[in-house]
Amino acid sequence: MKNEHATKESEPWIEEFTRLYETAVQTFANGVRGPDRVFSDKDTKQLAAIGATPQEIYDFVEDWHDAGEPDFPTVLRITAVRRDYFLREQHGNPSDKNVSMNDLPSMSAVLGGYRWLPRIIEKAKAKLQGEMPRELMYGCGGDRPFLRKIGIDPAEFLQVVWETRSDEQQILDYVKHKSSGPHPT
Repeated sequence: MKNEHATKESEPWIEEFTRLYETAVQTFANGVRGPDRVFSDKDTKQLAAIGATPQEIYDFVEDWHDAGEPDFPTVLRITAVRRDYFLREQHGNPSDKNVSMNDLPSMSAVLGGYRWLPRIIEKAKAKLQGEMPRELMYGCGGDRPFLRKIGIDPAEFLQVVWETRSDEQQILDYVKHKSSGPHPT
């Protein structure tokens, strides 16, 4: 599956998002903490227009600062998939609910021999639908090693969850196809 919803780098939202992100990285590096302090009201409105929240982008900034990943091109690709879903599937209307942390599969849950797969599927669904709780991040320090191990970019996985309408068997088949080797639990 290919990202049919890829964006052109000259799109105005990308320029604005790039500026916003770079400013947030610098603000964080200067010791300012918390999404409400890093992002202005104007930033929050700009993020809302693309289906993003300050918390989601703050999490990316914080992980970049602390772990050196995800890099900005990855953040942009993830945000582009979410934006496209928001505009095409949700018609620009944000969801009024958040997934409960208690409803997520455990970190040790297994699907088709892949530990973490059930959890990241649910996280991807929540990311697509704009229903991430504040304490959860799509593309976190648990997601990245899992996706790297099976050879799938976080935005690509998000796209697959969208295109398959979250069908676990289709997602599992895709993961098996992309995986370079056996990955027992």
